[in-house]
Amino acid sequence: MTLRAALIASVALMGATSLAAAQATPSPAPAAAAARLLPRQLALVVNDAEPNSVTIAEYYRKARAIPAANVIHVNIPGKPQRLDAARFRALKESIDSQLPVGIEAVLMVWTAPYAVECNAITAAYTMGFDAGQCSNTCAASRPSAYFNATSSHPMADFRMRLSMLLPTESVAQAKALIDRGVASGFRVPSATAYYLVTSQAARNSRVELFPRDGHLAAKKIRTKTLRADALDGVKDIMVYQTGVARVDKLDGLGFLPGALADHLTSFGGDLLGTSQMSSLRWLEAGATASYGSVSEPCNHWQKFPHPTVLLKHYLSGSSAIEAYWRSVAWPTQGLFIGEPLAAPYGR
Repeated sequence: MTLRAALIASVALMGATSLAAAQATPSPAPAAAAARLLPRQLALVVNDAEPNSVTIAEYYRKARAIPAANVIHVNIPGKPQRLDAARFRALKESIDSQLPVGIEAVLMVWTAPYAVECNAITAAYTMGFDAGQCSNTCAASRPSAYFNATSSHPMADFRMRLSMLLPTESVAQAKALIDRGVASGFRVPSATAYYLVTSQAARNSRVELFPRDGHLAAKKIRTKTLRADALDGVKDIMVYQTGVARVDKLDGLGFLPGALADHLTSFGGDLLGTSQMSSLRWLEAGATASYGSVSEPCNHWQKFPHPTVLLKHYLSGSSAIEAYWRSVAWPTQGLFIGEPLAAPYGR
């Protein structure tokens, strides 16, 4: 079976089962060809209290030709990892009050804060803070209306302004990440999307959602599922999705510009925590965007990127922020990080 046929079959099956399970809201009827997010529709939120944030935001603005009017200034002293609901509310009001007309997404240029109590800051900004989740973080989350949607106007269609976080721990690493995102738009390399079935059984809840092995010649990409705890030495990674608390052998891998990578575990989005591998490690290894949970989600697949949905939208030309947001049915606890405008298949 070709990859195209496999993706069609997988998404058709998902439509009958997974989407119903996720309680996803149907998207509006798409136009003949949905446009992806444009630089003029993205706002940059800069923390003036952090010099790295200011430097990296300006580098990104120039790299992506983002209008100067789209740069939003806030002041968050002390780099707190988590905000309480009141402090977040004030932050969001400050951001929203400065946004120009036509903004569909925001990029928060900092590493911390990355959580609002038990919510991820990206989910709290895009969907609203959900205090109820914090009484039982393992409970089902509010469904995202944007899950598997085709709309290119999430604000108009769903009242959702997408958000992502661009980490700033290292100026050099942030610039390299931005450069990878920009480079992803210049050519489509031969690539592989890797899906791992690991020895950590509880973290394999997405296995049945993996695309079937195949090859889509038009996109020059293969899908491959392996039974292993880590990839070793491969150099053609466009997607790497797995389920372990810590991913080994990252230093020897080759991530292509625009690569997406994430691991299903409890605290990948606790970026500066130490209990499990931070999603920052994916970006440091060469990925361009990633995702992780900031509080204990248990292993509901709906709280993590759906492999087939993510691949389908990315190969259809969506940007990284759109493909990742469309792939998570219950994103309340999930943090989206990386370079949002990367779109290796966007031409």
